[in-house]
Amino acid sequence: MALALPIVVTQLAHISLGFVDTVMVGRLGPEALAGVALGNTIFFNALIFCMGILMAVGPLVSQAFGAHDDEAIGRSVRQGLWMAASLGLVAFTVIYNGETVLRWLGQDEANVLSAGAYLRAISWGIFPFLGLVALRSFAEAVSRPKAVTAIVMSGVGVNIFLNWVLMFGKFGFPAMGLVGTGWASTGVYTFNFLLLAIWVLRTHDFKQYHIFSRLSRPDSHMFKELFRIGWPIGASMGIETSLFMLTVVMMGWIGTTQLAAHQVAIQCAAFTFMVPLGIGMASSVRVGQCIGRRDLEGARRAGFTGVALSVTFMSATAILFLTFPSQVVSLYLDLSEPANAAVIAMAVQLLFFAAAFQVVDGIQVAVMGALRGMKDTFQPMVLSVFSYWGVGLVSGYLLAFRAGMEERGLWIGLVVGLATAAVLLTVRFVRLSRPNSS
Repeated sequence: MALALPIVVTQLAHISLGFVDTVMVGRLGPEALAGVALGNTIFFNALIFCMGILMAVGPLVSQAFGAHDDEAIGRSVRQGLWMAASLGLVAFTVIYNGETVLRWLGQDEANVLSAGAYLRAISWGIFPFLGLVALRSFAEAVSRPKAVTAIVMSGVGVNIFLNWVLMFGKFGFPAMGLVGTGWASTGVYTFNFLLLAIWVLRTHDFKQYHIFSRLSRPDSHMFKELFRIGWPIGASMGIETSLFMLTVVMMGWIGTTQLAAHQVAIQCAAFTFMVPLGIGMASSVRVGQCIGRRDLEGARRAGFTGVALSVTFMSATAILFLTFPSQVVSLYLDLSEPANAAVIAMAVQLLFFAAAFQVVDGIQVAVMGALRGMKDTFQPMVLSVFSYWGVGLVSGYLLAFRAGMEERGLWIGLVVGLATAAVLLTVRFVRLSRPNSS
């Protein structure tokens, strides 16, 4: 809990950026809400593979920390920063041209234009965003997460201020609407990265790792090792996220009302998901440190502790979604506004499906974190392909467009895919963490 709580708060602060954007953009109307839904889908799906690779800094550093290998810690972080710069170039190209991608996916032209303008603004925040992931993974892996938490939380306030200034035209700036949200996000990512880099540079305990003093020396061996461990993590995250991305795309085929309602419901689920995700990241650190000390029983105990905490929290949020759906939706949309009535009614309905996958979603992300702490990344990726694409995506499509269940069918597909992943990943962790396992 001492390690998990600051990480969870960091995750909640991070997703609060999207929460703030959705709430403030919601005041511009359903069309703007649909635009930010499509824009964020492209943005985060282009970044997710990059983030996964950089998250390999965590298990590399945590195992080296458990083994008291300072040189390996420094090498891992330095190559993480080199990797962030390299991957950032690729992600920037994709996101800046996201409008073209959305047209290929058959989205409504008005939604495409608004999402494209948003993406061109937020694309400049890619490099600081990825740099932040690398440094954050280091700080958490050496059990120093509190500074990251404080920095990201302060970024939430900066985001609210920049959104207000740029969206609505304050202090002499033009009212940029949805585009202002994109520029605000770029500003926040830059702010967070610079503060974290300064903290790492000035912290006395970190000087022995020579993170910045030797940054000009590329290390091809560690760079390859980082990629070897990280690409399956990125692929697994991309596979899971693609299930949600393609659900958004298919929701857009059904209609703008369904797309806007989906954005509200999925944002609620994404917000609560940050807690088990943070717990899973803490489990990864604790499992990695135990593996570094060659304590397999401790690794098993840390992994299952994370699962228990995740299940407890997600059960509570499921009850919240089932009991107070209208109140939850009111965080995003004005319930008294007649123009929002159709979106609100549908969002309330979708929250019932969101409640259904809360627990299984918590299990799968907690177990996945534990497996990453063991540097077990390839087989979990294979299981993710089967669960999210083979089961979740296919069943969602068939139920939505063949069985005529539309938005309900797509959400049932999400539930089934996540439940399958939870079962398969748990079985693998049980097998690998047995005392007599190889």
